[in-house]
Amino acid sequence: MLALERALLRGFLSAAESLEWKQGEVAAAESGSLLQLMFDGKYEAIFSNSAVQNVFSASSVTEENIDTYLEKQILAYLDCSAEVDNVERQRLMFLLGVGSLQLFVQSNWTGPPVQLKLQDFLPPALLQKFCEPKMLHVAILKMLVLDGESVYSLTSHPILLLIARIILVNSRHKLTSLQTLPWWTLRCVNIHQQLLEERSPELFTLAQACIKQVTEAEALFTGGESWHLAVQFHLESAYTFLFYYEYKKAKHCFNMAKDITKLQINLTGALGKRTRFQEKYVAQLILDVQRTDGFFLPHSELSPAATPLESLTINYDLNDDTLLNEIKLADADQYQVPDLCAEELAVILGICIDFQKNNPIHKLTEEELLAFTSCLLSQPKFWAIQTSALLLRTKLEKGSTRRMERAMKQTQRQLASLLFELGCTSSALQIFEELEMWEDAVICYERAGQHGKAEEILRRELEKKETPGLYCLLGDVLKDHQYYDKAWELSRHRSARAQRSKGLLHLRNREFRECVQCFERSVQINPMQIGVWFSLGCAYIALEGYEGAAKAFQRCVTLEPDNAEAWNNLSTAYIRLKQKIKAFRTLQEALKCNYEHWQIWENYLLTSTDIGEFSEAIKAYHRLMDLKEKYKDTQVLAILVRAVVNGLADRAGEVSSGLKGKLQELLGRVTSRVTNDGEIWRLYAQLYGNGENDISEDIEKSLQYLTKAHKCEIQSSDWEKDVSSFKEVVKGAIEIAHVAIKCSKNKSNNQEALQILSSARLNLRGLSSKAKQLFIDVTSNEVHSEIADEVTAMDNMIAELQELSNQLRNQC
Repeated sequence: MLALERALLRGFLSAAESLEWKQGEVAAAESGSLLQLMFDGKYEAIFSNSAVQNVFSASSVTEENIDTYLEKQILAYLDCSAEVDNVERQRLMFLLGVGSLQLFVQSNWTGPPVQLKLQDFLPPALLQKFCEPKMLHVAILKMLVLDGESVYSLTSHPILLLIARIILVNSRHKLTSLQTLPWWTLRCVNIHQQLLEERSPELFTLAQACIKQVTEAEALFTGGESWHLAVQFHLESAYTFLFYYEYKKAKHCFNMAKDITKLQINLTGALGKRTRFQEKYVAQLILDVQRTDGFFLPHSELSPAATPLESLTINYDLNDDTLLNEIKLADADQYQVPDLCAEELAVILGICIDFQKNNPIHKLTEEELLAFTSCLLSQPKFWAIQTSALLLRTKLEKGSTRRMERAMKQTQRQLASLLFELGCTSSALQIFEELEMWEDAVICYERAGQHGKAEEILRRELEKKETPGLYCLLGDVLKDHQYYDKAWELSRHRSARAQRSKGLLHLRNREFRECVQCFERSVQINPMQIGVWFSLGCAYIALEGYEGAAKAFQRCVTLEPDNAEAWNNLSTAYIRLKQKIKAFRTLQEALKCNYEHWQIWENYLLTSTDIGEFSEAIKAYHRLMDLKEKYKDTQVLAILVRAVVNGLADRAGEVSSGLKGKLQELLGRVTSRVTNDGEIWRLYAQLYGNGENDISEDIEKSLQYLTKAHKCEIQSSDWEKDVSSFKEVVKGAIEIAHVAIKCSKNKSNNQEALQILSSARLNLRGLSSKAKQLFIDVTSNEVHSEIADEVTAMDNMIAELQELSNQLRNQC
């Protein structure tokens, strides 16, 4: 039976398995006929099977709820049997659960439409209390609600998922003979989750338990014929972890799948042309995919057959007058991708999705992802992979003016979302209304400024059926708490959405205490809401409740490790809690997620400086200048210069003097852009010793930078009218004169030395004259006492400079 279970997971029998199965004992049993229907894809016919009909029929119906009735009948069928017959009954129920799940997927995703009616297999007495089919539909949807999260209202044939859940989840303890049951339970969980508004903690817990059980089922993956299933399982597990924000576990599963396939997948550069008019080949980013030498695919007949080309999603050409449809490589044979099977292509797609989730939003990331999609689309074989690759490429190309037209043509699913993003609100609105996606429809009306229309459509739907979701949307439109309260009561205090929306309205109104209460209730019901945790953290910061903020943002980054804003805010909370080392580490994580965010870099600069990570501070300052051309922070520069000049120890205990070269490079870059800040020029001079060391090059640079600092100071307004400002300028000029004397002594050319001394002397003479004009006592005709010392010092220095100049002239 294990071989048949494997085939069922795979979805088809190989020729050898088909022959063997027809000769086996299972084929002759009742479960054999159900199994044959499933391999033939005739899932609806399962419900016409007499054994299945008997399970659902009952002489009397006492239960009011359909789910209670179904579970009672299924458990009764499994319990009422002899030991020999029990295994057969387990198989029948297992196949009914799997068939129901497959038929549900067919009805809601893959097609063709399902014609099955409840009356075909459920007793009339169970259905008679529902006077309208829509009431029955709504009742079944309510049975699928988990963790307060409602189910998509247009779900087709939800009874099928309900049956699958009752068998594969609720009754799994009774199906002990089926070795692949946990895998099918995992699939049921994943399908159920896709119908819910938010992630369900209950489903995630169950999914983790299923993955653990399958991983431990060694018999399932022994033998070469299990190669394909092993890859498939690791990919399914990876996507499950990815959906629930468990990025490390997802990456591990993707890598496990890649290791099994023995593929080498690397982004690399290759010479090629991207435009029609390009004459020379230049480096282009491509994905290089190779098989490990000597590896041959085992049991290729167990891999799915390729989709006929005419059935594949069309890959539209670019048709641009400049860009080529694809990169033209100079040596295409060197990077020829081997002929890949379905599992191998699925692994490449998985690595691509994982790469997207673990890298910041950046132009380079987009180019790297396009290299993945180009590789996948170069082998059009399988509908699911082709469509997924095209959808990813569409999302990446929608921001490119030259590729936008193809992006519009390409998309089939998610058309409304793409139209909305491109500003085609009316077209998007039409699709959202047809799909009864009222939240998106309301957003479209709000963007179009039609608030009244949004209210009208919601009240119309509420007249048909009152639901917590609709009341929440009405509260969003009217910004009125009473509708959130109504939703909360209607849900019997189980709607996380109601408290979330109420909290957001409090947040908008800056009612932070009330907002925190609502958000805490919401995450208590469903702790997997990233947006709520983030908003809760912001509200705590506004209330100066930094411990609460740290906890909220910590949960946020645990759920979504690439959320740069959350990492940044977490660091803010740590700074306020005086936990600066933690703040530094969280900012490092934030920068991994978003390398372009200048505010995060600024926080990183300040925190690095504060804790003594001077090397990181210099790096951060450079990055800030990349992002903001004339960025400056004189206070940070002063701390860095002081640390280097005084040889202060950094956080690791290393002497900072070793950073002198890097800091000189930084200040050189800063002063090339910010040329009018005297304080920065003085710091630059200080870094070269302010003329106090004996290195002639350093003395000359000090003189140059001090002179520039002096020029910046005398160009500022009103310095002459304020005595203290005037005295500072004089002090700087005298300092320049001292350095000029030292610099002149190092000059072998007397003319150069004379020029340096003359410049310093003329500068001092001008200041001395200005002082005697501005600060003169008219009665005594003498300089004010408060500046008299400075004037005397200048005159003495002028005389010294004159004497030195005379000596140099005599030597000529």
